[in-house]
Amino acid sequence: MSHTCVLSFVAAALLMSGCTTVTTDDRARNVILFVGDGMSLATVTASRILEGQQRGGQGEEHLLAFETLPYTALAKVYNTNQQVPDSAGTATAILSGHKTLAGVVGVDSRVTRGDCNTEFAARVPSIVQIAEENGMATGIVSTARITHATPAAAYAHSVERGWENDATLPDTATSCHDIARQLIEFSHGDGIDIVLGGGGLQFLPDSRGGKRTDGRHLFDDWQASDPDNHMFVYNRAMLATAVSTVGNKVGRHARQILGVFAPSHMSYEVDRVRNQTDEPSLTAMTLAAIEHLSPKEGYFLLVEGGRIDHAHHGGNAARALTETIEFSNAVRAALETVSLDDTLIIVTADHGHTLTIGGYATRGNPILGKVIENGPDGRSTRKPALDINGQPYTSLSYANGPGYLASQKEVMATADTSDVNYQQQATVGLYSETHSGTDVPVYAGGPGSDNVRGVLEQNKLFDIMARALGFIR
Repeated sequence: MSHTCVLSFVAAALLMSGCTTVTTDDRARNVILFVGDGMSLATVTASRILEGQQRGGQGEEHLLAFETLPYTALAKVYNTNQQVPDSAGTATAILSGHKTLAGVVGVDSRVTRGDCNTEFAARVPSIVQIAEENGMATGIVSTARITHATPAAAYAHSVERGWENDATLPDTATSCHDIARQLIEFSHGDGIDIVLGGGGLQFLPDSRGGKRTDGRHLFDDWQASDPDNHMFVYNRAMLATAVSTVGNKVGRHARQILGVFAPSHMSYEVDRVRNQTDEPSLTAMTLAAIEHLSPKEGYFLLVEGGRIDHAHHGGNAARALTETIEFSNAVRAALETVSLDDTLIIVTADHGHTLTIGGYATRGNPILGKVIENGPDGRSTRKPALDINGQPYTSLSYANGPGYLASQKEVMATADTSDVNYQQQATVGLYSETHSGTDVPVYAGGPGSDNVRGVLEQNKLFDIMARALGFIR
């Protein structure tokens, strides 16, 4: 076993935070990294039960698609300056191998958040940039804004995650570029082959209803920079057509696809279906990306289920669990499409949330419902358990969040806790529920996946992926 770093990128001095011992020389042709934003262990458990119950079972015995992968670990998620992390710092750890401050992307911890002058010396290359420099194909898929923290860490360098468009840059940041511009002007290799997500307003001038004040229409700029090879799409039908007509073709068919399907974040899955929007599902985007990338000589693909996190922040477990189930659907589709003989798949979260599963609910109790306990005979009482105020309570609750305010007003005996808009009760009242600092799960299969074991520093996931692709040994 070797501890030598093989430097295959011109900025390789910034590549590694350290080399780790490995137990396999397996190489992967492809790597697919799935990140469930905010997908804590409690989220996985509750989503597993919900999907199992939706399929007619009791729920507890069920498994989500990624839970069938053979290797598992726990990852420690702290930022260098925070015990409880944010997505920018954790995504940078996973994608670049460097733990860093909360609120920054693509830079190490030498920066001062918000100080443009500290950015350039602290830039660290992401695995997407390294893959492009090594001639691989690359893709990014997210249900969040494509300029949001997790996808941004794959291609951008910024001392402030909020600098998504030029209007957000302070006057002092004269040498820094906003995140949307960095995506459009990405210069590594031959460019990212497919990017799919939300966030259209970050790319459009204010004269067209967007957020930019520099007058630039970045979608037009990107298409104009290579009109024969760049295709922009904005609904699911266009995406399907683009992927089916591209393949290995050149000329009038696009070699690279940029799909932006919503002004800000894409719809929650339950709302996408209920409102019959033109947005593709996470599963559809994942399959489109794999189809587009597969003819290339190896690829790296990032897929983020970005809205698990947003639902949790709203204290809305129903949407968070539904997003997680769709995230699982995307993993299942990938597993049915690629081979683990040549593709490393890693499924993880950037951080968790404060969702908990409590009470002594009887087996098969609806996971979104009120707690019904067993009696002395070990059988269900068929009556809701009561708290010290004589009120029913739910299996799912949050340690903090907006559900505290709601629970002070509602009568739990008549509350419909299964309603998709219901906010679970919270112990501490906050307008937005927070992340948690607990370890997050990691699931893996394919070449190099046997290195996913034990308790890992989160940035070591980068090492595992980079080693599987032959960037380090």
